[in-house]
Amino acid sequence: MNLDAAPILNNLKDPLLPGTAYWVRASDNTRLRIAIFNQSSTRGTILFFPGRTDYIEKYQHTATDLAQRGYTTIIIDWRGQGLADRMLDNTRIGHVNSFIDYQKDVDVMTEAVNELQLPKPYYLIAHSMGGCIGLRSIYRGLDVKASAFTGPMWGIQIKPYLRLAAWTTGQIMPALGQGHRLPPGKSIEPYVLNARFEDNQLTSDFIMYEMMRKQLQMHPELSLGSPSFQWIGEALWEMLSLSKMPAPSTPSKVFLGTDERIIDPTRIKARMKNWANGTLHIIQKGRHELLMEDNKTRSKILNLITNEFAKAI
Repeated sequence: MNLDAAPILNNLKDPLLPGTAYWVRASDNTRLRIAIFNQSSTRGTILFFPGRTDYIEKYQHTATDLAQRGYTTIIIDWRGQGLADRMLDNTRIGHVNSFIDYQKDVDVMTEAVNELQLPKPYYLIAHSMGGCIGLRSIYRGLDVKASAFTGPMWGIQIKPYLRLAAWTTGQIMPALGQGHRLPPGKSIEPYVLNARFEDNQLTSDFIMYEMMRKQLQMHPELSLGSPSFQWIGEALWEMLSLSKMPAPSTPSKVFLGTDERIIDPTRIKARMKNWANGTLHIIQKGRHELLMEDNKTRSKILNLITNEFAKAI
């Protein structure tokens, strides 16, 4: 496979672990970006699946923390976000033609893992939309010894009176050739540049919120706004499909914040009731971005994850 050098955009002063980034091509020729941190580790490689609107640089501090625990980390920019190919002429709209397309991204990511001979065994950490993609990947046979999910998108919080509208427009608008459009009231502006820290749904930690803001202010090309009608429709169908499948046998830790306001906690709790090798951890006062909370919370979560990974060898 071709692995062409790609940039990592970081002008922050934090002492973060440097990484090596590459451009890769999915099977449909969509250009994606991957980055590897701490390539010569002793405990294995963690495949990190980020969420919607995310980008590699946002989780460079997580890769640094994981390196201190002895792990290599590989992170991906999914199609339509980060520095990967955007799906629409309006590059600020989150869009995907089909949710299964993300599995093409997973496939080329795992191909790169093999090509680069990253240290075995392999593990998965997946956040938000990455949790939806990651669960599907496990069902498809993703070669990981254990997994961890933070605020996984196995359901989305939608007001009851809007749920039918979301389902309806998510199917009708694409059928009318308008799936690329934004729903009413949605914005192409990034959430962290619009929402005040005091009101934000992502993190209770001011320092981490400012980090996310500064990254997008310095590198607006990483920015992404609200999702299209088609993305919403595809996501709803994918989450429904996954909810009907039995829990996998892969050992897993799942983390849910008590102040979660984006994904649907009831879907997570329902899934974990039947996951024999899975454990649900409730993080008090945690919001959606649990790996963007304060140092103490992040360390607690990563320690629980890596301890689980160590047992799975």
